[in-house]
Amino acid sequence: MAILCLDVGSTWTKAALLGPDGALLGTAQHPTTPPEVLTGIDAVTAALDAAGAEVLACSSAGGGLRLAVVGQERLVSAEAAYRVALSAGAKIVHVAAGELDGAGIRALRASTPDVLLLVGGTDGGETRVLAHNARRVAANRLRAPVVLAGNQDVRAEATDTLIAAGRTVIATGNVLPDVGELAPGPARAAIREMFLTHVIGGKGLSRGPRFRRLVRAVTPDAVLRGVAELAAVLADSESPGAVLVVDVGGATTDVYSAVSTVDELAGRSTVELPPDRRTVEGDLGMRWSAPGVLAEATAERLIEPAEAAELAPKVEFRAGSVDWVPTDAAETAVDSRIAELAAVIALRRHLRLVAGRLGPQGVGLLVLSGGVFRHAGPERVAATVAALRADPVLRPVLRNARAVVDQRYVLAPAGLLAEAGHTAAARTLLTSTLAG
Repeated sequence: MAILCLDVGSTWTKAALLGPDGALLGTAQHPTTPPEVLTGIDAVTAALDAAGAEVLACSSAGGGLRLAVVGQERLVSAEAAYRVALSAGAKIVHVAAGELDGAGIRALRASTPDVLLLVGGTDGGETRVLAHNARRVAANRLRAPVVLAGNQDVRAEATDTLIAAGRTVIATGNVLPDVGELAPGPARAAIREMFLTHVIGGKGLSRGPRFRRLVRAVTPDAVLRGVAELAAVLADSESPGAVLVVDVGGATTDVYSAVSTVDELAGRSTVELPPDRRTVEGDLGMRWSAPGVLAEATAERLIEPAEAAELAPKVEFRAGSVDWVPTDAAETAVDSRIAELAAVIALRRHLRLVAGRLGPQGVGLLVLSGGVFRHAGPERVAATVAALRADPVLRPVLRNARAVVDQRYVLAPAGLLAEAGHTAAARTLLTSTLAG
């Protein structure tokens, strides 16, 4: 049976039809159609003549997954929870540490999270902070469902407190069972379950239950799994190394990295990094966030004042005309420059967050994703890659990396395939499109 992989985004609904062996049979896309996204799904299904195919779907429509993290203290519990969120395909909108007070509750509420990750303490360790924070969340107008992943000694008490106040709770294993030991799996699974069961149905995307039943993951989570599978494919090739993906969109720039080999620095940090990570830069993008690109490029001295002055009206226009598409070479070149700057800044930030740790072989494959790269010609892509390699911060990381563009948008479908147990098909797809 053929497999239809769907990614329902805020702007576009994208589809890939695959054979059971992972062969790419076709792709299609249609503008996403809120408030009934099934209309767009039916359109791409018909375009690919995919009626009867097995359907695997992910979605970031409605803003994706907004996650707030509350931990015990930033250098241990909060950092561990933050890193779990990095591997869960979520956008971190708030991080707090210590006992929540009135100001802390107000800041947490203002971040409007879809899910709250509540952690604190190692197993057998301090219990006071987690119990206090559970009481404060229960007593205030925080309606986001809660994933409770802290000290097991206070888990039952905190769960009962939240449930008694009418909160939706999933209690799972501690993200930090012992000092230096990060256990992200249970919390990551719970975050996904909470999103699919309690959040996506409230996004106003569809009137019935069919869409909610179709969706198996938030899109960044599917992409992250696809990146991890790509790293596994690379590990078995003649050029092993980490995978680094930069996806420049209209409002955000996402960076993913995955390693498949043990880092030579393992054990040197308080909380170990997960092998696959994602960062989201909400101030960097091609349209809504274009002014943020210019501001950060200026702050990091990536451009000269004269170029900044020339770009200023261009980025302001793009921020106010989010559906605009350039039709001449000059404006296309401006788009390429914005994308290049966004990629450099986002990659720098990602590397800082993961402390440059991309495994003993470094980066083996750099993947450029996003419409600005897919629609660019080979010369513009080559110029962007050259600019990334020339950046003094990125140069050591990208020196030996091969660069490709995700022209067929296969990372999300590969992740969906792997999550559904079609791992061999996922790796075949990735090998034929990106790693070959």
